[in-house]
Amino acid sequence: MSPSLTGHVSFIVLVLLGGSDGNPVAPHQNQLDVNHKKPLQTFRPYNIAHRGSNGEIPEETAAAYSRAIEEGADFIETDILASKDGHLICFHDVTLDATTDIADRAEFAGRRRTYEVERANVTGWFVVDFTLSELKSLRVKQRYIFRDQQYNWKYKIITFDEFIMIALYADRVVGIYPEMKNPIFINEHVKWSGGNKFEDKFVETLMKYGYKGEYMSEDWLKQPLFIQCYAPTSLIYISNMTKSPKLLLIDDTTVRTQDANQSYYDITSDDYLKFIRKYVNGIGPWKDTVVPPENNYLGPPTDLVARAHALNLQVHPYTFRNENSFLHFNFHQDPYAEYEYWLSKIGVNGLFTDFTGSLHKYQDWTAPHQMKAKNAEALLYQISYMLKDDGY
Repeated sequence: MSPSLTGHVSFIVLVLLGGSDGNPVAPHQNQLDVNHKKPLQTFRPYNIAHRGSNGEIPEETAAAYSRAIEEGADFIETDILASKDGHLICFHDVTLDATTDIADRAEFAGRRRTYEVERANVTGWFVVDFTLSELKSLRVKQRYIFRDQQYNWKYKIITFDEFIMIALYADRVVGIYPEMKNPIFINEHVKWSGGNKFEDKFVETLMKYGYKGEYMSEDWLKQPLFIQCYAPTSLIYISNMTKSPKLLLIDDTTVRTQDANQSYYDITSDDYLKFIRKYVNGIGPWKDTVVPPENNYLGPPTDLVARAHALNLQVHPYTFRNENSFLHFNFHQDPYAEYEYWLSKIGVNGLFTDFTGSLHKYQDWTAPHQMKAKNAEALLYQISYMLKDDGY
């Protein structure tokens, strides 16, 4: 995608919003008639565009998401944080230092702070100390120096609303996969009227655009959604607000959760998985938690995927990247070999990837699209969830 095209796509998205940065207008239903769109494929593992097609274009931008949709993503994934004035934005880090031009903005020089984030002191320019208008004045860049730098400083931070609109205005059904990012930290620093929390504003935004329904329900298939979070208490909290499918993210087993101070070793125990399955539809583990490496070679796979599947939990590991620096030696610098291993041998239900196009091409070569599979797949999941509700 050329710079001129991605800029044009970004402009169209803003025009479609029809409102200010802080108060975009929800679309009319007749503009989003999914009955005439190609449906979401459900017969093969999901291609999840991690922060958009960020292997090519700076992460979490309108251009990166538009590119991912163009390349065949089933879902576009984002991290949701909150501005000082309570607007929800798409941005990965709680600080702006790594991927924006904040350090070059003299007017913001005095805003650097040190806060505790997940039991560690972090210094930088924090998202929560800037209004939406100020955040919109920044420009973003590619996170990794070894990736294409030609798109640096061309794009702005986008809001959660703008992200949703990119999916809704796609020419086919595209799912969204937003993460409630650092909810403990956000709730400490950002306050909303009426005692609302970050999680409340997050679900409120989804409901405003019509996202609802259990996994594989008619409503879900029209507007597919997975909600993800590393904090299990946040997922439990919103379970009373929405039936939309949720996924518990899992870090290295030595890391402790930001909310309950449990290790992810505890989180992956049989007892905990049996408990959390009442609230979530799956887990999203770091891939090295599933298959621990040694000296950059894969070790024996754990039984985490098998145990999760036995409880009817999906498994969507992260993050798959094409560059050799991210590939274990077993794959001989071949990302397709990595996809083959995880999809065929480990048997996961979806992959978070920085290179949507590569995964899409691999899946089209190995599992071509099957138009009639959707209804059968949906029926199987409906039966499995009825059994789950009956205690099986």
